[in-house]
Amino acid sequence: MALSVFDIFKIGIGPSSSHTVGPMRAARNFLLNLDERGLLGRVADIAIELHGSLAETGAGHRTDMGIMLGLMGEAPDTVDPAAINDKIDRIAAGGELALGRGGPTIRFNPKKACTGRVRPMPEHPNGMRFTAGDAAGAGLLDERYISIGGGFIRALDSIETDERIPEHDPIPYPFSTGAELLAACHANHLTIPLLMMANESALRPTEEVRAGVLRIARAMNASIDRGCGISDPVRETILPGGLKVRRRAPALYQQLLEAPSKKDVMFAMDWVNVYAMAVNEENASSGRVVTAPTNGAAGLLPAVLRYYQTFIPGYSEDGVVDFLLTAAAIGFLYKENASISGAEVGCQGEVGVACSMAAAGLTAVQGGSLEQIENAAEIGMEHNLGLTCDPVGGLVQIPCIERNAMGGNKAINASRLALHGDGKHHVSLDMVIETMRQTGADMRSKYKETSRGGLAVNVVEC
Repeated sequence: MALSVFDIFKIGIGPSSSHTVGPMRAARNFLLNLDERGLLGRVADIAIELHGSLAETGAGHRTDMGIMLGLMGEAPDTVDPAAINDKIDRIAAGGELALGRGGPTIRFNPKKACTGRVRPMPEHPNGMRFTAGDAAGAGLLDERYISIGGGFIRALDSIETDERIPEHDPIPYPFSTGAELLAACHANHLTIPLLMMANESALRPTEEVRAGVLRIARAMNASIDRGCGISDPVRETILPGGLKVRRRAPALYQQLLEAPSKKDVMFAMDWVNVYAMAVNEENASSGRVVTAPTNGAAGLLPAVLRYYQTFIPGYSEDGVVDFLLTAAAIGFLYKENASISGAEVGCQGEVGVACSMAAAGLTAVQGGSLEQIENAAEIGMEHNLGLTCDPVGGLVQIPCIERNAMGGNKAINASRLALHGDGKHHVSLDMVIETMRQTGADMRSKYKETSRGGLAVNVVEC
C-alpha cells in the first residue's frame, strides 16, 4: 500500500482533522451508503454515538458541526467556511436537517441526536456509530467508523465509498521505512522529491501532480494571509468556544511590518511565530486550512514553507514542490509505522510529526544530502517525544496555537543542525518513529486528547 501526497495534505476546515473533518467524512460516507442502497428516501431518523476522545472533547472540536455538514452532503475541501455557521444555526433553530442534495428533510436535534460514550471502541480512541431508522422505527442502516488522524477514516462495518483510506498500488519505488526510502534513492540515483514525483506520476500525470502540490502551497499561504488580516480584515478578534482567546497574529503582523528591528538576529523567528499562529487561529475559527498532517498542527509546516519563501535565497516554485514532496514522504513513514492521531499517541503524533516533516522539507530545498534530510527529520521528532495532547476546554487553542509556533522554529533549528553536520548520526529516523509509537502506547489516556489531564485540568477556564 502507498499513500499520495494529496492524502497527507488535504484542504479542509478547522478546528480538528480527527474530531471535525474525520466525522464529517464519516457522516458523508454514511449518507452515500444510504443512497447507494436505495434507503435514503426512507430515512426519518438518524442517531449518532461518539466514543472515546470524540465523546470527551468533541464539543470543543465542533464534532457535531462536522457530522451535520457531512449528513448534508458537504465535503471538507469544498464547503464554504463563511456559510457554515448559518447552516448550523438554521438546523438548531428549525430542528430539521436536509439529508444531502435531494434527500429527505428529517427532524434533527443536535443535542439529542449525538450521544457520548466515554469508553472507546476497541479499534481506536476516536469511534462513531451511525444508525438510521424509518418512520415506523425500523432500522435501515447501522455503521461504525473510526477517525484515525489527519482526516483519515476507516469504516468498520460498511462497504466504503469515496471516503475510504486510499490504496494507490502499484508505484515504481515503494517504501515503508526510512531505510527503504534512502536505499531506493541511492539505488536509483534519485533525490527524495524526484522519487516521490515518480511515484505520484504513476497515479496521475506529472503536470497534474505539480499543479496540485502548488495548489496545496497556495492554500497554505492563503491561510496565513487570512489569519494575518492581509487578504481580508479579520472581523472576529475573539476565537469561538468560551475561553475568550484573542487572535494575536493580526496585531503581531502589523508590529513586525512597522518594527525598526530588522537587524535583530531573531527577526525571522518572529515571522515564523506569526505565520504559524495565523494559520492555527484560522483553524480554531473553523476556517480553511490544509491538514499537514493534522489540523492541530496545521500552522507549523506552512510557517516553515513561508520562511523558505521569504528568508532563504534561491526560492523557486520547484523548491516549493520539492519541499512538500519531501515532507510528505516523511509523513508517510509516521502514518505507516506509528500514528498521526493525538488521541492515539498524544501531540507528538501531530506537532511532532509536522516538525519532523518540515525539517526534512527545509533541508531538502537547501541542498541537504539524503542523510542530512533523514537526520533533520529525526531531530525534529526526537525533541518532541512525549509531547502530550491536553487542550484546555477541549478547544484547539491552548496550547495548540503557540505550540505550532514553537514547533516551526524547532523544525528550522533541526534543519540547521543537520545541515551543519555530515549526515552521520547515532539515532536513525526509523528508531525515533518506533520510539514515538512506543511512547504513545505507554502514555496515559488522560494525556491523549481527552482534556482529563495536564493543562486541561490545571488552567482555570474563564
